[in-house]
Amino acid sequence: MNSNQPVSRNTLQRLPRYLNYLKSLDPCGNVSSTEIAKALGLNDVQVRKDLSSVSSGGRPKVGYNVSALMSDLKEFLGYNATKGAIIVGAGNLGRALMSYRGFSEYGLTITAGFDSNPALVGCRVDGKEILSLESLGSYCRENGVEIGVITTPARYAQEVSDLLVSAGIKAIWNFAPAHIYVPDGVLVQNENMACSLALLSKHLNEMLGE
Repeated sequence: MNSNQPVSRNTLQRLPRYLNYLKSLDPCGNVSSTEIAKALGLNDVQVRKDLSSVSSGGRPKVGYNVSALMSDLKEFLGYNATKGAIIVGAGNLGRALMSYRGFSEYGLTITAGFDSNPALVGCRVDGKEILSLESLGSYCRENGVEIGVITTPARYAQEVSDLLVSAGIKAIWNFAPAHIYVPDGVLVQNENMACSLALLSKHLNEMLGE
């Protein structure tokens, strides 16, 4: 496995797709990059290049052992090392993410939620406590949390981002429909549902000839 080899952002975004597809196959069997490309509607040359950057297990005319390739992908993506994360904003979306148990498959564990609403503080969601926003900094430092998830309304996103950064958070998953500014060394991944819906709407309009 070439775990130290750098990969592009586009390749990194495709790797989880490969892993999800492999989960549908017999783990004892073999699969080729061409088969993966066909199943996912991708270019087989690109798939072969992507896989070669994370695994050296491919064999000519045989392909990859499914189980071994899954293991290489999980290790490269960091799914084997559990990372703790907190959610800020315990509204409907925040509570839904707190109760989602599928994160464990990707090495992520939501340990707590935070909110400024006194009516929510002290409540539990799937066993995880919602804490006061004032305790965010001490909680992150005491528990070594490095990932923060923002699910607040847009107008609070930057303020929350600043709190997370000051608490030592190194990566932010932002679900708020707002652009946030962070210092160098802090990664932000934005999940903009408005943009996704705009793309879907545009595609449908083009199909309908509108």
